[in-house]
Amino acid sequence: MRRTKVLIVDDEPGIRETLAGILDDEGFDARAVATGEEGLREIETGDYEAALLDVWLPGMDGLEILERMQTMAGGSTPTAIMISGHANIESAVRATKLGAFDFLEKPLKLEKVLLVLRNALAQRRLSLELQDLKESTRATLRLIGDSVPAKALRQQISLMAATNGRVLIFGESGSGKELVAHAIHAESSRADRPFVEVNCAALPEEMIESELFGHRKGSLPAAAADKIGKFEKADGGTLFLDEVGDMSLRTQAKVLRVLDEQRFEPVGSEEPVQVDARVIASTNKNLEEEIERGNFREDLFYRLNVIPFEVPPLRERVEDIPLLSEHFLREFTSAYGRKPKELTAEAIGVLKEYSWPGNVRELKNLMERLVIMYPQVRIDVRHIPLPSSRRHAERAAERAASLVEVRQAAERDYILRKLEDCGGNVSRAAEALGLERSNLYKKMRTLGIAPRE
Repeated sequence: MRRTKVLIVDDEPGIRETLAGILDDEGFDARAVATGEEGLREIETGDYEAALLDVWLPGMDGLEILERMQTMAGGSTPTAIMISGHANIESAVRATKLGAFDFLEKPLKLEKVLLVLRNALAQRRLSLELQDLKESTRATLRLIGDSVPAKALRQQISLMAATNGRVLIFGESGSGKELVAHAIHAESSRADRPFVEVNCAALPEEMIESELFGHRKGSLPAAAADKIGKFEKADGGTLFLDEVGDMSLRTQAKVLRVLDEQRFEPVGSEEPVQVDARVIASTNKNLEEEIERGNFREDLFYRLNVIPFEVPPLRERVEDIPLLSEHFLREFTSAYGRKPKELTAEAIGVLKEYSWPGNVRELKNLMERLVIMYPQVRIDVRHIPLPSSRRHAERAAERAASLVEVRQAAERDYILRKLEDCGGNVSRAAEALGLERSNLYKKMRTLGIAPRE
């Protein structure tokens, strides 16, 4: 097991030797040097997770080392703990501003050194895990596709994500409006603040005000305690109003006031709460038509529609279907612990022919079903429960030029189904078909069936 590397930079030989010996005994891989120049070289070339830096050194001192560390790549620099026999408030404050984890005074108490070191390493690992999680989240939120609409959407997000402008996302159900909202937040200056979502279509009218603005104890029949609303939870971050077209006119009026004044009163309270939340809204409705029908406030529409986004339906980005399918297959085979799967060219052709009324969500659900239902590595046309796959099979039958070809096609399909029923086990399939195993292998070769199918 790899030991954690710790660097000691101190010009006193006794301290260097004692610290290095204690840390080695405690399971660390300790290296000690006497000057700041040596310490900086070690930090630049070594793989240290923590560094104990003496503030007062001949030549380059510990604070200068700490300052140089700020210009290095963040993930490769060790967590710094400062040590000094002549500590003062000014140097301690400067060290903290430069990113030092703690400041220890000489003479050192070894128990405290070990405690601070372990705490520093624990915090470092948590920070790195958080960074990895953020990178993983960004990868998950990446809009997949090389089509012109997908590229244009990514470019639009990059151009305006850093602003605080309100965004209104239009698109059919399942087209990825929520993903776009998450991507905008992830690339904005508010990325480290909360992303709070409200599904306006799923909340009953009597609950939506409480959800958005919170309530005070006793203000509602079921209000046994105070509740913080979504607007307040999103303070400093982003509030996503999903399917805002389903919001009642009464609630629309209150949301309009919050957007204008950046404050609101929780249900049952007269004390205003100040908030700073960027609002992103989405809808699958034509809001201009809803305005004409009297279902949506025109003034709210113009408040929300500062930056409009149009998410194209999947049928308008057919070129992205192979990439999306591959992505979802990888995601679900990993989640369910299955072997990697691949789609045949014919299967991809069938997916491209389909109109996808449920858009990307429908494609994702189909890929999950295929991973769960079929153990085969290769996903063929016959596995895909779409109308276009049936038409594909009918056209293939029509293309058969003779009775022999029709019979061979039927025989091949029957053998494939038996193999599928038997989990790909040729011996069991041969028994079910009433054939010798060797005869079944011959037929499979004749009909072009590979054993792995």
